[in-house]
Amino acid sequence: MLLKHFYDDNLAQASYLVGCQATGEAVVIDPAREIEPYIKEANENGLTIKGALETHIHADFVSGGREMAERLGAVLYVSDEGDDDWKYENIDHLPHQLLKDGDEVKVGNVTIGVLHTPGHTPESLSFTLKDGGTDNAMGVFTGDFLFVGDVGRPDLLDKAAGAEGTAEKGGQQMFESLQKFSELPDYLQIWPGHGAGSACGKSLGAVPQSTLGYEKKENWVFSHTDADEFVKELTDEQPAPPVYFAEMKKVNKSGPGIVRDLNDPKRTDNPKELEEAIDNGVQVLDTRDSARFAKNHVKGTFNIPINKAFANWAGWLVDYDRDLYILTDEKDHHEVLTALRSIGIDNVTHYMDATQAVTMSDRTEHYHNVTPEESVSMIENGEAKVLDVRSEEEYEEAHIEGAAHIYLGELPDKIDEVPSDRPLVVQCGSGVRSAIATSVLQANGITDIRNMDGGFGLWKKQVNKLIEA
Repeated sequence: MLLKHFYDDNLAQASYLVGCQATGEAVVIDPAREIEPYIKEANENGLTIKGALETHIHADFVSGGREMAERLGAVLYVSDEGDDDWKYENIDHLPHQLLKDGDEVKVGNVTIGVLHTPGHTPESLSFTLKDGGTDNAMGVFTGDFLFVGDVGRPDLLDKAAGAEGTAEKGGQQMFESLQKFSELPDYLQIWPGHGAGSACGKSLGAVPQSTLGYEKKENWVFSHTDADEFVKELTDEQPAPPVYFAEMKKVNKSGPGIVRDLNDPKRTDNPKELEEAIDNGVQVLDTRDSARFAKNHVKGTFNIPINKAFANWAGWLVDYDRDLYILTDEKDHHEVLTALRSIGIDNVTHYMDATQAVTMSDRTEHYHNVTPEESVSMIENGEAKVLDVRSEEEYEEAHIEGAAHIYLGELPDKIDEVPSDRPLVVQCGSGVRSAIATSVLQANGITDIRNMDGGFGLWKKQVNKLIEA
């Protein structure tokens, strides 16, 4: 048997290729939209991908299951559990099999068992793995049900998909799933669908796998014996889910476009064409690092640096319903496009080399970074207003006195709420999120603005004047 772990740092998302070397068959569990890495791995090991299994309807990335079914003729194995509102749609034209609790999927001499583990979502499945003729599973692919050190959040259907009142029910289902799951052997390996950095839980560990025995001893979710207390702790202080999660639920339920059928963005070398697009309401995203963007950028563009947080902030800040231009370094073009498509942003129509765009355009601007020490007199004298773009939880714990608060992810929809009676100093925890926020504000015409370099962390060291909870 071959077991290969794949990990997308941008999404903190894990997927797995399972193959039977004796028969040359393989399946992929929770594939990402970009399926070439799986094909390459299978080919290198003399395997043919025959199926794609999904643990649930994902909210945080576009699944590659249908891509595999369309392009490779692989069987799409998806859940038939849960509520009628959360059944897969538009799959009749694809080779597929609906899965129920207790079903099995054969991959040559390998057996994958199906467990219904609702809680994160009503249809959520986990998959046990047996090699050869043994009756004992060696591990479980838990998807977004059980993580290392945490468990899947039950409130996404409520907060992201608009299914009001489902968080409490999901929490109760999660408690029951954990009780059933805890009866399995301690030696089972746990292969989760996400690691640290994912918004599908609030305290995921960075270790890629664990064992059930270790999780039963160390994971807080197994310490509860009272369902109501468990649900309260599970649902308390869950961070706001990115707004694009609602879009992903719809896309993965009804089916995304096939990547090979998407139009590749056209390259442009004409800054006038770029400027005209901005004037016509096209959104333009510059993916350079924030320091370069701050020094000089095309007026009307906003900045999300291409790093591990890129896909998350793009999902928050990019309008799925408007055309998108990207300005990027040539070496980053493929990575940027892949990351955008991984969360269903398929409306990229043009791209341009970022340095060329800035050099050739006569409509450029910049913004200043200031340290807390440099900004404190302006703030204390009322000459400037602080805009805190951290999360609600961070702001409530402690903040600069008099600071207004708008979370970065919600900023595009709350531009009208931004204080406008004086210059702004934009602040987050370290200066990273506030740099993105500063670019969004500038792109929306708010120009008397400064980014607090070092953010709240440095403010506490240099100034230490704040309001604590």
